Amino acid sequence: QVRLVESGGGLVQAGGSLRLPCAASRSTFSIDVMGWYRQAPGKQRELVADITSGGNGNYVDSVKGRFTISRDNAENTVYLQMNSLKPEDTAIYYCNAKFFRATKINDYWGQGTQVTVSS
Repeated sequence: QVRLVESGGGLVQAGGSLRLPCAASRSTFSIDVMGWYRQAPGKQRELVADITSGGNGNYVDSVKGRFTISRDNAENTVYLQMNSLKPEDTAIYYCNAKFFRATKINDYWGQGTQVTVSS
């Protein structure tokens, strides 16, 4: 099991930047994939970016070139650096951790942090 705590959300103008940290309660070396998802009002939760234990990042097309995901295993933290923010990036952002087991994937979620981008 792991507990995830997000922070760093807030209100920012379009074109601005935010960095979202997600602190894990255990060593991130042991977490197979860590990621950031978001959910806007009236929409389904979607993957924004994730990163494997080997450091390979994956991004949804709408954030490529603007967002960067990274993990600091020494600090047990994964970061989402968001640049050139747009109003459509407004959502609650959730941190996720996945543990791959022989027959299933165990998912854990943080409580979410609100990001609001004004035009």
